Amino acid sequence: MPILSKHLIRDENLIRNENLVIEGVDVSGDWSTFIKTRVVQDYNDSLQEDIAALPGGENIHRCWQCGSCTNTCTINALNPDFNPRYWIYLIRIGMEEELIRDKEIIWQCVSCNKCTSVCPRDVMPEGVMRATAHWLELKGYTPESPATIFDKVFSSQVFAKGKIEEGRLMMRFFKKTGQKLTQDWLVGLIRGLVLRLPIGLLTRMGLSALIHPRTRDWSNHRMAIAEYITEQKALHRKALGLPTTEESR
Repeated sequence: MPILSKHLIRDENLIRNENLVIEGVDVSGDWSTFIKTRVVQDYNDSLQEDIAALPGGENIHRCWQCGSCTNTCTINALNPDFNPRYWIYLIRIGMEEELIRDKEIIWQCVSCNKCTSVCPRDVMPEGVMRATAHWLELKGYTPESPATIFDKVFSSQVFAKGKIEEGRLMMRFFKKTGQKLTQDWLVGLIRGLVLRLPIGLLTRMGLSALIHPRTRDWSNHRMAIAEYITEQKALHRKALGLPTTEESR
């Protein structure tokens, strides 16, 4: 599975010879760049299995490196360093150190699922990106991403009430991510809704924000969901060789 994209050769692994003469011939210049000899110290031969053990990564073994995912990627069109094909390649050959070096951008996947829709092998690249971002968090390489924080806030409302209240959801998300509550786009959205929606509907939305309605007979469902999630988290952490609960770390 060779990777031939020139921009993936990192500068810190190269040696540029500005004044190099061999047998009387000046071979200086970037065209004569040489890759530095090095030894990989942290090769992880279970990296693919680790990612496959997390939700979304189950089909990573099917990848044959056609590049369809990267070619259709929304983020890659804006930032060529966002390269799902390359990261899947690193995972499959166990290059953990190289993967970690891109930890700041892997979580930026917007889950548009263009990659998944064109993948000829049903690898589910969007799921692999989510699994990889989750793996980085579980291993302590990255803090919780904004996407993970949003998922937790969203899920906590569903578990508590059986439904969500959008205003409270956004307020809690902004607070946990250190963002101001008076976002310009949000203020504009609220103003637009106030001007366009019927008074009756606005009144019901306001009452929902104050009363926090809950789904009828939700307690049994909440207990079942909480038990399932706890079991799944323990299984995922066990597969990665981590303590089965976050508190025991």
